[in-house]
Amino acid sequence: MELNIAVLGGDGIGPEVTKQAIKILQSVEETFGHQFHFTEALVGAAAIEETGNPLPDKTLELCKASHAILFGSIGDPKFDDDPNAKVRPEQGLLQLRKSLSLYSNIRPVKVFPTLIEKSPLKKKVISGTDFVIYRELTGGIYFGEKKVNAEQTRASDLCAYTEEEISRISHMAFKAAKGRRKKLTLVDKANVLESSKLWRRVVKKISASYPDVNLEFMFVEVATVQLILNPRQFDVILTGNLFGDILSDQGGVIGGSIGLLPSSSVGDDHALFEPVHGSFPQSKGKDIANPIASILSTAMLLDHFGLDEESRAVVIAVLKAMKKEIVTPDLDLSSKYSTNDVGDFIAAQVRDSEEHLTLNRENIWLGKSTII
Repeated sequence: MELNIAVLGGDGIGPEVTKQAIKILQSVEETFGHQFHFTEALVGAAAIEETGNPLPDKTLELCKASHAILFGSIGDPKFDDDPNAKVRPEQGLLQLRKSLSLYSNIRPVKVFPTLIEKSPLKKKVISGTDFVIYRELTGGIYFGEKKVNAEQTRASDLCAYTEEEISRISHMAFKAAKGRRKKLTLVDKANVLESSKLWRRVVKKISASYPDVNLEFMFVEVATVQLILNPRQFDVILTGNLFGDILSDQGGVIGGSIGLLPSSSVGDDHALFEPVHGSFPQSKGKDIANPIASILSTAMLLDHFGLDEESRAVVIAVLKAMKKEIVTPDLDLSSKYSTNDVGDFIAAQVRDSEEHLTLNRENIWLGKSTII
């Protein structure tokens, strides 16, 4: 297979972890006989510094012309510390999602057996956790009308959704649940918000087309508690933009590190793959950032294009790195391994291992949660 991949490293540790993801894809390319073409472009604070625009036209056109986008992270203290900044790095990512209609953000959460002791939660609580969050990504409060009065004493953000926006991601989530454990949980605030009431009406109507999937409803405050008390109860979580943003970051706590969580953002014509973590500027340039989330995002990329064997090979290589404790200091304070060391080891395992040929699919970490 031949793929053109736009590489948007972004800010902070983004370029460093994305570099490791490219290493892994190059190993896949070499091992399995594919052709991947990588083209880098600016986004976020780096783009603002050079062009004044967090998403330059050149970057957007590259993304539109590419088969996939490999994204790093976005954000910079210079802008974080200035809430009045007119142009912000995050605007670039929001604009990219909207321009490419990347309406579904998919975030799998599963506990790595070798790292279960790293979680702040009890082993008996999180053991066996395996769920995936489907977060609506181009509507809701992040994209609604924003107002502030002249005196800067009153502000509002409109949370608006249409039936079409809810319907398209709901079908995707139901299809995922049908291929997993056949359970879907809609997380909302339907006892208060009209937008959430619309979500319930639309999702309940769609559920009739998926009679083998068990649909349940849960208020967001209950969901945040249940994710900590009993995360194993969840299979597929479907929710809006704001709630999904919060819940998916909370999922990072379950596994012990947000540096382990990959994600994909997909629409009808485009797909973007990125780690869930932020830009973590404190670690920029120190070669200590955890690249595993970015590497696992490449497994989701491969899976998206039907390259199942290749995706499994990447996941197995990651599991080997963890088993051998070849990880960055965020997972092991005594570790002497750098970002580059971890990337090199995983790339070598992809290149040299033949274990993927006989692996039982049920042992794969990403499992069915990335099939879209």
